[in-house]
Order: sequence, then structure tokens, then C-alpha cells
Amino acid sequence: MPGAGTDSSREWTDYGGPAVILVEPQLGENIGACARAMANFGLTDLRLVRPRDGWPNAQAQRSASGADRVLESARLYDTIEAAIADCGLVFATTARAHGQAKPVIGAEEAAQAMRPLIAAGKTVGLLFGRERNGLENEEIAFADRILTLPINPAFSSLNLAQAVAIVAYEWFKLASGGELPFTMPEKSEPATKEQILAFFTSLERELERVEFFRPPEKRKVMAINLRNIIHRMEPTRQDIQTLHGVIMTLAEGRKGPAKGGVLDGEEAEILRELLAEHGAGKVPSERAPVRGLARLLRRNPTEAERILWKTLVNDRRFAGRGFKRQVPVGPHIADFVSFPLRTIIDLVPGEESEAALRARMDKRAWLAGHDYRVIEVRAAEFEAEPKPLLDRLAAEMFGRGSAR
Repeated sequence: MPGAGTDSSREWTDYGGPAVILVEPQLGENIGACARAMANFGLTDLRLVRPRDGWPNAQAQRSASGADRVLESARLYDTIEAAIADCGLVFATTARAHGQAKPVIGAEEAAQAMRPLIAAGKTVGLLFGRERNGLENEEIAFADRILTLPINPAFSSLNLAQAVAIVAYEWFKLASGGELPFTMPEKSEPATKEQILAFFTSLERELERVEFFRPPEKRKVMAINLRNIIHRMEPTRQDIQTLHGVIMTLAEGRKGPAKGGVLDGEEAEILRELLAEHGAGKVPSERAPVRGLARLLRRNPTEAERILWKTLVNDRRFAGRGFKRQVPVGPHIADFVSFPLRTIIDLVPGEESEAALRARMDKRAWLAGHDYRVIEVRAAEFEAEPKPLLDRLAAEMFGRGSAR
């Protein structure tokens, strides 16, 4: 394979093999490429019959890419008869029908036919013809069998080295038992069922916290699908440990003002504006992904949301009133909502696009039409001193008498 290189420190794999006989090869580059293919599959017996450009050949040396062992042992012959004199079986390789009454077989079948003869110490020869027109009829007559390949009949001309590589590969695969040179390392044992079940418990707990299982009636099916995904992976102990670490890191989040989040304040502001311009999820075809963004914003509050939420939940007047952040109310996403009080706190940004303003007004009208009280809050009201804002909220929600 490209980039595999040559490792001279390793022992040459020697399964014997057939002799590769090139009849009148025209280019030194092709002889070198054939030698390289032979070396790839452990063949060393290269025989050359009248190479056109003579022998030895510098171009062959360069094209062999380190297959020196094959080139150095190559033998030169004047005739095919001399080259095949010691062979007990000879195959003529060709892509064309020559009308000769000889068995025609493929490369895999040829390898099987060679094996018992080579195991018995006999020599098998593979005849390959010229690059331009292959073997002539009288040359094929020297062979016992014809070797050809299943190939596109409209373009059956193979490069000489390609043809050698295919036949050599089939021989080497048979001789080696098809054993691959390496396999995937087993760095960790398969995960136990106990470990996988513990991971599922942790995963489902964290997904519950971010409201992944929506709608609720599909929770069981979604959980089964998740379990099947993991089981199909056939995870190792290390895989489960890594996945568990990923889940816990996402769940715990980073340190700082938006603990549990992954966005900084500026990014959260951009996300908030995006939600506003999408009408906070009111478009049916976009509701699911936009609500997903709302869940992300809930874990990544803007600075204004963070301050307001902190002051709201720490004030005894609002504690226990069921306030939530960035949750669906009908087709909309509310900044802060108390369902028991049917009250929405709408956080108005300092700057607002026309699209966001229109969406907010549409949302407010919908909420008012469904018996929700909407209280607008601007960032400037609590950034300096939150107490006056909290007093106003308490007065509007509970009346003046219970605001303290």
C-alpha cells in the first residue's frame, strides 16, 4: 500500500512460488515495477526473455523501489524454450482468446493448481507478453494452460506490473492462508454488562436533566434506541470509561458565572437574539430545534439572566413559587415563568432588532390571550441595584400588601 515502505529488518516471507517470465519486455520501468509487485507477494524468480532495452537497466532499478533482491537474481534468456526448460507447468497470461484448445482458468484457480507442484519442489512458470501486444499464438503454444482475468472486455489491456501483481497476490493469499500482516490491537477488554448498565443509568439521568426525552410518551422508545446504539458498538471497558467521562464533563460544565454551560456571555446574547428572531419556537416546523436551543440557553444564561435568576430565587417572596427559566409555554419559550402564578417575566434586552421586537409582541399577545400575566423587566433596572426591581415584581404579582 502507498506509504507502507520497505522494512529491511524483517525476514523475507518465503512461500516459494512461480517463476515470472517476461517475454520481450519493452521498458525498463515496467520490469522494475514487476519486480516490485513480485517482492510485495514474496516472489523472487524473475526471468527475462530478450528485453528490448538490454539488461541490466537503470530505469528498472529506479522503478523497483527497493526490490533489489528480485532484480539482482533476475536471469536473462534468449528464447522462451530456455526460460521454461525446468518448468513442470506453464501458464500463458492473456486477455484475448487465441482459439487454442487449452484449459482457460482464472488467477485463483491457477494458484490452486500451482500449489501441489511447488510443494513437491517442481517449478511453475508464468508467461507474460509484451506491453504492446502481449503473447503471440506460437508463444502461447508453449503453455499448458491459459490464465486470464474477469475484466472489462471493452478495455482489457492491463499494465504489465498490474497483471503480475494480481496473479502474485492470488498465489500469496493461498500460500499464506490469507493471514493479514496485522490486526486491530486489543487494548481493552469488552465492557461488562454491569459497566454498560451503569453507564446507561448515568446517561439517562443527565439527559433527563436537560429534558432530552420529549415528548414524555416517547421516553421509553428513545431510551431503547440509545441502548441499542451502544450495544451495536460492542464497546470495550475503555470505550465506556471514555464515554462516561464525556457525559460527566458535559453535565458538570465549566467553572465560572455560567457554571454548567459552554458559551460565554456574548455568545449567550447572540443565542438569545436568535431565539427571539425565530419567534421563540412558535413556528411548528422549527419548534423542536428552537426548543433545543432554549435548553442550551438555559444552561448558558446571559449575564442579565444570571443576575436576575440569582436574585429571584434568593428572595423569600419568590422562593417556592415555581419559577423556571427558558421553558415552553404553549408554542413559546418564556424567559421566566411561574405556572402556579400564571406569571411571565419577560427580559427585555438593551438593544433589540425589529424582528425580535415583533416576535416578542406576538408572544406577549398570545400569553395575554391565554390568561398569563406578563411583566417586562429591562436590564438597567437590576444591574445597578436589584432591590427596587424585586419590590416592583412582588407588588405586581402579589399586591402591595404582600410585597414585603
